[in-house]
Amino acid sequence: MEMKDEFTRMLDKLKTERDELKLKLHLASMEGKQEFEEAEKKWQHLKMKVADVNDNLAKTTSELISSTKIIGEELQQTYQRIAKRLQKENDDN
Repeated sequence: MEMKDEFTRMLDKLKTERDELKLKLHLASMEGKQEFEEAEKKWQHLKMKVADVNDNLAKTTSELISSTKIIGEELQQTYQRIAKRLQKENDDN
């Protein structure tokens, strides 16, 4: 159950970051919006992979677990990069 809890916490944290960014995007530059759209594809992919891992945890390979964690980390970095860009845009205005 520990792995399932870890993935659930990761999804919850990323969902919070994602929701906060969505609220700020109406002021974002086109570049920020495009990057967020790409992140949305990763978000959907990550949700499916986590669901698959959680459903098949007993049969899940370490490679699948590792790749799922990498996607989550990449998505978190993307959200942080977008948030910094939005903050810079707000500071410049």
